[in-house]
Amino acid sequence: MAKRAKQVELVETDRLEGFAHPRETPRLIGQDEALSRAARAIRSGRPPQAWLIAGPPGIGKATLAYRIARYLLAFGSTDKGPGDLSVPANDAASIQVASASHPGLLVLKRGYNDAGKLMTVLSVDEMRKLGGFFGMTSGAGGWRVAIVDTADDMNDAAANALLKLLEEPPSRAMLLLVANVPGRLLPTIRSRCQRLNLRPLDNAAIEAELRTLVPELDAKERSSIARLSGGSIGMALQLASGEGVSLAEEADKLLEQSANPNIPALLVFADKINRMTDGLDNFGAFLTLALMDRIRARASKNTAGLDRLVEAWEKLERNFTRTSGLHLDPRQTLLSSARILGDAARRAGAL
Repeated sequence: MAKRAKQVELVETDRLEGFAHPRETPRLIGQDEALSRAARAIRSGRPPQAWLIAGPPGIGKATLAYRIARYLLAFGSTDKGPGDLSVPANDAASIQVASASHPGLLVLKRGYNDAGKLMTVLSVDEMRKLGGFFGMTSGAGGWRVAIVDTADDMNDAAANALLKLLEEPPSRAMLLLVANVPGRLLPTIRSRCQRLNLRPLDNAAIEAELRTLVPELDAKERSSIARLSGGSIGMALQLASGEGVSLAEEADKLLEQSANPNIPALLVFADKINRMTDGLDNFGAFLTLALMDRIRARASKNTAGLDRLVEAWEKLERNFTRTSGLHLDPRQTLLSSARILGDAARRAGAL
Protein backbone atom coordinates (compact mmCIF):
# COMPACT_ATOMS: atom_id res chain seq x y z
CA MET A 1 0.00 0.00 0.00
CA ALA A 2 2.86 2.38 0.78
CA LYS A 3 4.21 2.09 -2.76
CA ARG A 4 0.84 2.86 -4.27
CA ALA A 5 0.45 5.96 -2.12
CA LYS A 6 3.87 7.21 -3.22
CA GLN A 7 2.95 6.72 -6.88
CA VAL A 8 -0.10 8.95 -6.47
CA GLU A 9 2.02 11.60 -4.74
CA LEU A 10 4.50 11.66 -7.60
CA VAL A 11 1.76 12.00 -10.18
CA GLU A 12 0.35 14.96 -8.27
CA THR A 13 3.52 17.03 -8.56
CA ASP A 14 2.38 18.39 -11.96
CA ARG A 15 -1.21 19.16 -11.00
CA LEU A 16 -2.35 22.77 -11.41
CA GLU A 17 -4.29 23.67 -8.28
CA GLY A 18 -8.00 23.85 -8.99
CA PHE A 19 -7.86 21.99 -12.33
CA ALA A 20 -7.99 18.35 -13.41
CA HIS A 21 -4.76 16.38 -13.72
CA PRO A 22 -3.93 15.08 -17.24
CA ARG A 23 -4.81 11.53 -16.16
CA GLU A 24 -8.31 12.81 -15.33
CA THR A 25 -8.67 14.84 -18.53
CA PRO A 26 -10.46 13.13 -21.44
CA ARG A 27 -10.30 16.11 -23.84
CA LEU A 28 -7.24 16.80 -25.98
CA ILE A 29 -7.21 20.31 -27.42
CA GLY A 30 -5.81 21.25 -30.81
CA GLN A 31 -3.58 18.18 -31.36
CA ASP A 32 -5.68 16.34 -33.95
CA GLU A 33 -2.76 15.50 -36.24
CA ALA A 34 -0.74 13.73 -33.52
CA LEU A 35 -3.85 12.00 -32.17
CA SER A 36 -4.85 10.73 -35.62
CA ARG A 37 -1.39 9.35 -36.26
CA ALA A 38 -1.32 7.52 -32.93
CA ALA A 39 -4.85 6.19 -33.45
CA ARG A 40 -4.06 4.76 -36.89
CA ALA A 41 -1.01 2.91 -35.60
CA ILE A 42 -2.67 1.56 -32.46
CA ARG A 43 -5.95 0.49 -34.05
CA SER A 44 -4.11 -1.21 -36.92
CA GLY A 45 -2.69 -3.78 -34.49
CA ARG A 46 0.90 -2.77 -35.29
CA PRO A 47 1.82 0.04 -32.90
CA PRO A 48 5.44 0.95 -32.19
CA GLN A 49 7.09 -0.23 -28.98
CA ALA A 50 7.54 3.37 -27.88
CA TRP A 51 6.23 6.83 -28.69
CA LEU A 52 8.22 10.00 -28.05
CA ILE A 53 5.61 12.70 -27.37
CA ALA A 54 7.44 15.99 -27.80
CA GLY A 55 6.62 19.66 -27.51
CA PRO A 56 6.68 22.68 -25.19
CA PRO A 57 5.28 22.37 -21.66
CA GLY A 58 1.55 22.62 -21.09
CA ILE A 59 0.25 21.84 -24.58
CA GLY A 60 -1.28 18.41 -23.94
CA LYS A 61 1.60 15.91 -24.08
CA ALA A 62 0.67 14.15 -20.83
CA THR A 63 -3.02 14.33 -21.73
CA LEU A 64 -2.28 12.50 -24.99
CA ALA A 65 -0.11 9.95 -23.19
CA TYR A 66 -2.90 9.08 -20.75
CA ARG A 67 -5.42 8.95 -23.61
CA ILE A 68 -3.26 6.38 -25.42
CA ALA A 69 -2.79 4.45 -22.18
CA ARG A 70 -6.53 4.33 -21.43
CA TYR A 71 -7.32 3.02 -24.90
CA LEU A 72 -4.68 0.28 -24.83
CA LEU A 73 -5.75 -0.82 -21.35
CA ALA A 74 -9.41 -0.87 -22.39
CA PHE A 75 -9.27 -2.19 -25.97
CA GLY A 76 -5.68 -3.25 -26.62
CA SER A 77 -4.16 -2.63 -30.05
CA THR A 78 -7.47 -3.25 -31.84
CA ASP A 79 -10.13 -1.23 -33.63
CA LYS A 80 -12.81 -2.19 -31.09
CA GLY A 81 -12.77 1.29 -29.55
CA PRO A 82 -13.55 4.73 -31.02
CA GLY A 83 -11.35 6.09 -33.78
CA ASP A 84 -10.23 9.04 -31.64
CA LEU A 85 -8.93 6.74 -28.87
CA SER A 86 -11.53 8.00 -26.42
CA VAL A 87 -12.68 5.71 -23.61
CA PRO A 88 -15.99 6.24 -21.74
CA ALA A 89 -15.57 7.86 -18.33
CA ASN A 90 -17.46 4.98 -16.69
CA ASP A 91 -15.18 2.33 -18.21
CA ALA A 92 -13.12 0.45 -15.64
CA ALA A 93 -9.88 1.50 -17.35
CA SER A 94 -10.83 5.19 -17.20
CA ILE A 95 -11.77 4.97 -13.54
CA GLN A 96 -8.58 3.19 -12.56
CA VAL A 97 -6.31 5.45 -14.61
CA ALA A 98 -7.96 8.56 -13.12
CA SER A 99 -7.37 7.23 -9.62
CA ALA A 100 -3.77 6.18 -10.40
CA SER A 101 -4.62 2.59 -9.47
CA HIS A 102 -4.56 0.64 -12.76
CA PRO A 103 -2.18 -2.35 -12.40
CA GLY A 104 -1.32 -2.15 -16.10
CA LEU A 105 -0.06 1.46 -15.94
CA LEU A 106 3.22 2.68 -14.48
CA VAL A 107 4.07 6.40 -14.33
CA LEU A 108 7.68 7.39 -13.72
CA LYS A 109 8.50 10.93 -12.61
CA ARG A 110 11.13 12.66 -10.54
CA GLY A 111 11.00 11.28 -7.01
CA TYR A 112 11.69 12.69 -3.57
CA ASN A 113 15.02 12.40 -1.82
CA ASP A 114 15.54 11.32 1.78
CA ALA A 115 14.97 14.89 2.95
CA GLY A 116 11.53 14.94 1.30
CA LYS A 117 12.57 17.36 -1.45
CA LEU A 118 11.76 16.85 -5.11
CA MET A 119 14.82 15.57 -6.95
CA THR A 120 16.25 17.56 -9.84
CA VAL A 121 16.63 14.46 -12.07
CA LEU A 122 14.71 11.30 -12.87
CA SER A 123 17.00 8.71 -11.33
CA VAL A 124 18.12 5.27 -12.43
CA ASP A 125 16.31 3.79 -9.42
CA GLU A 126 13.02 5.03 -10.85
CA MET A 127 13.86 3.77 -14.33
CA ARG A 128 14.73 0.29 -13.04
CA LYS A 129 11.11 -0.11 -12.02
CA LEU A 130 10.35 -0.65 -15.71
CA GLY A 131 12.07 -4.04 -15.76
CA GLY A 132 9.95 -5.45 -12.96
CA PHE A 133 6.78 -3.85 -14.29
CA PHE A 134 7.12 -5.16 -17.84
CA GLY A 135 8.13 -8.53 -16.43
CA MET A 136 4.82 -8.91 -14.61
CA THR A 137 1.86 -10.81 -15.99
CA SER A 138 -0.20 -8.44 -18.12
CA GLY A 139 -3.51 -7.13 -16.85
CA ALA A 140 -7.01 -8.06 -17.91
CA GLY A 141 -6.69 -6.15 -21.17
CA GLY A 142 -3.42 -7.91 -21.98
CA TRP A 143 -1.37 -4.71 -22.18
CA ARG A 144 1.05 -2.87 -19.94
CA VAL A 145 1.81 0.82 -20.48
CA ALA A 146 4.53 2.97 -18.89
CA ILE A 147 4.64 6.77 -19.05
CA VAL A 148 7.92 8.61 -18.41
CA ASP A 149 7.14 12.25 -17.67
CA THR A 150 9.34 13.97 -18.48
CA ALA A 151 12.00 11.88 -20.18
CA ASP A 152 14.38 14.83 -20.48
CA ASP A 153 14.66 14.77 -16.66
CA MET A 154 16.61 11.48 -16.85
CA ASN A 155 20.22 11.46 -15.74
CA ASP A 156 22.78 9.47 -17.77
CA ALA A 157 22.38 6.28 -15.75
CA ALA A 158 18.59 6.39 -16.10
CA ALA A 159 18.87 6.97 -19.85
CA ASN A 160 21.15 3.97 -20.25
CA ALA A 161 18.77 1.79 -18.25
CA LEU A 162 15.91 2.86 -20.51
CA LEU A 163 17.98 2.17 -23.62
CA LYS A 164 18.58 -1.42 -22.52
CA LEU A 165 14.84 -1.99 -22.27
CA LEU A 166 14.23 -0.45 -25.69
CA GLU A 167 16.81 -2.78 -27.21
CA GLU A 168 14.81 -5.82 -26.01
CA PRO A 169 11.20 -4.61 -25.88
CA PRO A 170 8.61 -6.85 -24.20
CA SER A 171 5.52 -7.95 -26.10
CA ARG A 172 2.12 -6.30 -25.58
CA ALA A 173 3.75 -3.35 -23.85
CA MET A 174 4.12 0.31 -24.75
CA LEU A 175 6.44 3.00 -23.48
CA LEU A 176 5.32 6.63 -23.73
CA LEU A 177 8.13 9.17 -23.31
CA VAL A 178 6.95 12.72 -22.66
CA ALA A 179 9.66 15.27 -23.51
CA ASN A 180 9.79 19.06 -23.47
CA VAL A 181 13.23 19.04 -25.11
CA PRO A 182 13.66 15.76 -27.02
CA GLY A 183 17.11 16.85 -28.19
CA ARG A 184 18.38 16.16 -24.68
CA LEU A 185 17.66 12.44 -25.08
CA LEU A 186 20.29 10.04 -26.37
CA PRO A 187 20.12 9.70 -30.17
CA THR A 188 19.86 5.93 -29.68
CA ILE A 189 16.72 6.43 -27.57
CA ARG A 190 15.16 8.80 -30.09
CA SER A 191 15.87 6.39 -32.94
CA ARG A 192 13.95 3.59 -31.19
CA CYS A 193 10.80 5.67 -30.72
CA GLN A 194 8.12 6.88 -33.10
CA ARG A 195 7.83 10.66 -32.77
CA LEU A 196 4.60 12.53 -32.03
CA ASN A 197 5.21 16.28 -32.24
CA LEU A 198 2.68 18.48 -30.50
CA ARG A 199 2.40 22.14 -31.47
CA PRO A 200 1.64 25.26 -29.44
CA LEU A 201 -2.04 26.17 -29.53
CA ASP A 202 -3.21 29.30 -31.30
CA ASN A 203 -4.61 32.21 -29.31
CA ALA A 204 -8.20 31.46 -30.32
CA ALA A 205 -7.99 27.93 -28.89
CA ILE A 206 -6.45 29.23 -25.65
CA GLU A 207 -9.16 31.87 -25.26
CA ALA A 208 -11.91 29.31 -25.92
CA GLU A 209 -10.56 27.03 -23.20
CA LEU A 210 -10.21 29.90 -20.75
CA ARG A 211 -13.82 30.83 -21.41
CA THR A 212 -14.81 27.34 -20.27
CA LEU A 213 -12.30 26.69 -17.50
CA VAL A 214 -12.03 30.18 -15.98
CA PRO A 215 -15.40 31.81 -16.78
CA GLU A 216 -14.81 34.73 -14.40
CA LEU A 217 -12.20 36.21 -16.75
CA ASP A 218 -13.39 38.97 -19.08
CA ALA A 219 -12.56 39.10 -22.79
CA LYS A 220 -9.63 41.49 -22.32
CA GLU A 221 -8.06 39.27 -19.66
CA ARG A 222 -8.49 36.16 -21.82
CA SER A 223 -6.83 37.90 -24.77
CA SER A 224 -3.90 39.10 -22.64
CA ILE A 225 -3.36 35.67 -21.09
CA ALA A 226 -3.53 33.91 -24.47
CA ARG A 227 -0.87 36.27 -25.84
CA LEU A 228 1.44 35.66 -22.88
CA SER A 229 0.89 31.90 -22.72
CA GLY A 230 3.09 30.99 -25.69
CA GLY A 231 0.44 28.58 -26.96
CA SER A 232 0.40 26.58 -23.70
CA ILE A 233 -2.96 25.95 -22.04
CA GLY A 234 -1.10 24.84 -18.91
CA MET A 235 0.74 28.15 -18.81
CA ALA A 236 -2.49 30.04 -19.52
CA LEU A 237 -4.13 28.44 -16.48
CA GLN A 238 -1.16 29.42 -14.33
CA LEU A 239 -1.38 32.95 -15.67
CA ALA A 240 -5.08 33.07 -14.84
CA SER A 241 -4.43 32.44 -11.16
CA GLY A 242 -2.80 34.69 -8.59
CA GLU A 243 0.10 36.83 -9.80
CA GLY A 244 0.54 34.92 -13.05
CA VAL A 245 0.07 37.79 -15.48
CA SER A 246 2.42 40.12 -13.60
CA LEU A 247 5.10 37.39 -13.42
CA ALA A 248 4.84 36.74 -17.16
CA GLU A 249 5.13 40.46 -17.85
CA GLU A 250 8.26 40.62 -15.67
CA ALA A 251 9.71 37.69 -17.66
CA ASP A 252 9.08 39.57 -20.91
CA LYS A 253 10.70 42.68 -19.39
CA LEU A 254 13.83 40.74 -18.42
CA LEU A 255 14.12 39.44 -21.99
CA GLU A 256 13.58 42.91 -23.47
CA GLN A 257 16.24 44.39 -21.17
CA SER A 258 18.64 41.46 -21.47
CA ALA A 259 21.45 43.57 -22.94
CA ASN A 260 21.21 46.08 -20.07
CA PRO A 261 19.19 44.70 -17.14
CA ASN A 262 18.01 46.93 -14.31
CA ILE A 263 19.80 45.18 -11.42
CA PRO A 264 18.29 47.20 -8.52
CA ALA A 265 14.77 46.58 -9.87
CA LEU A 266 15.61 42.91 -10.35
CA LEU A 267 16.64 42.58 -6.70
CA VAL A 268 13.41 44.25 -5.55
CA PHE A 269 11.48 41.84 -7.76
CA ALA A 270 13.40 38.87 -6.29
CA ASP A 271 12.26 39.87 -2.81
CA LYS A 272 8.69 40.08 -4.07
CA ILE A 273 8.59 36.62 -5.62
CA ASN A 274 10.31 35.18 -2.56
CA ARG A 275 7.14 36.08 -0.62
CA MET A 276 4.88 34.31 -3.15
CA THR A 277 3.93 30.66 -3.04
CA ASP A 278 5.88 29.01 -5.89
CA GLY A 279 6.75 32.50 -7.15
CA LEU A 280 10.25 31.67 -8.38
CA ASP A 281 9.17 28.35 -9.95
CA ASN A 282 6.37 30.08 -11.85
CA PHE A 283 8.58 32.95 -12.95
CA GLY A 284 11.18 30.47 -14.20
CA ALA A 285 8.52 28.64 -16.18
CA PHE A 286 7.26 31.87 -17.75
CA LEU A 287 10.80 33.05 -18.56
CA THR A 288 11.91 29.82 -20.24
CA LEU A 289 8.65 29.56 -22.18
CA ALA A 290 8.92 33.17 -23.36
CA LEU A 291 12.50 32.59 -24.51
CA MET A 292 11.49 29.41 -26.33
CA ASP A 293 8.71 31.36 -28.06
CA ARG A 294 11.30 33.84 -29.33
CA ILE A 295 13.58 31.03 -30.44
CA ARG A 296 10.76 29.52 -32.50
CA ALA A 297 10.05 32.93 -34.06
CA ARG A 298 13.70 33.28 -35.06
CA ALA A 299 13.84 29.74 -36.39
CA SER A 300 10.91 30.46 -38.70
CA LYS A 301 12.94 33.30 -40.23
CA ASN A 302 16.23 31.34 -40.37
CA THR A 303 17.89 34.01 -38.22
CA ALA A 304 21.51 33.47 -37.17
CA GLY A 305 22.46 32.83 -33.56
CA LEU A 306 19.85 30.20 -32.76
CA ASP A 307 22.42 27.87 -31.20
CA ARG A 308 23.38 30.62 -28.72
CA LEU A 309 19.76 31.13 -27.73
CA VAL A 310 19.10 27.42 -27.31
CA GLU A 311 22.21 27.20 -25.14
CA ALA A 312 20.88 30.08 -23.02
CA TRP A 313 17.49 28.37 -22.72
CA GLU A 314 19.13 25.17 -21.47
CA LYS A 315 21.20 27.11 -18.92
CA LEU A 316 18.07 28.85 -17.64
CA GLU A 317 16.28 25.51 -17.28
CA ARG A 318 19.15 24.11 -15.24
CA ASN A 319 19.40 27.30 -13.21
CA PHE A 320 15.78 27.26 -12.06
CA THR A 321 15.69 23.50 -11.60
CA ARG A 322 18.75 23.62 -9.37
CA THR A 323 17.32 26.49 -7.35
CA SER A 324 14.02 24.68 -6.85
CA GLY A 325 15.67 21.43 -5.83
CA LEU A 326 18.18 23.01 -3.45
CA HIS A 327 16.01 25.94 -2.24
CA LEU A 328 18.63 28.51 -3.17
CA ASP A 329 18.32 32.28 -2.85
CA PRO A 330 15.97 33.75 -5.52
CA ARG A 331 18.13 36.89 -5.72
CA GLN A 332 21.14 34.89 -6.86
CA THR A 333 19.00 32.91 -9.31
CA LEU A 334 17.62 36.05 -10.96
CA LEU A 335 21.05 37.66 -11.15
CA SER A 336 22.58 34.56 -12.76
CA SER A 337 19.61 34.38 -15.17
CA ALA A 338 20.19 38.00 -16.15
CA ARG A 339 23.86 37.19 -16.82
CA ILE A 340 22.88 34.21 -18.98
CA LEU A 341 20.47 36.32 -21.03
CA GLY A 342 22.93 39.23 -21.26
CA ASP A 343 25.61 36.93 -22.64
CA ALA A 344 23.15 35.48 -25.16
CA ALA A 345 22.10 38.97 -26.28
CA ARG A 346 25.70 40.03 -26.82
CA ARG A 347 26.47 36.92 -28.86
CA ALA A 348 23.20 36.49 -30.78
CA GLY A 349 21.62 39.94 -30.87
CA ALA A 350 18.68 41.48 -29.02
CA LEU A 351 16.22 38.97 -27.62
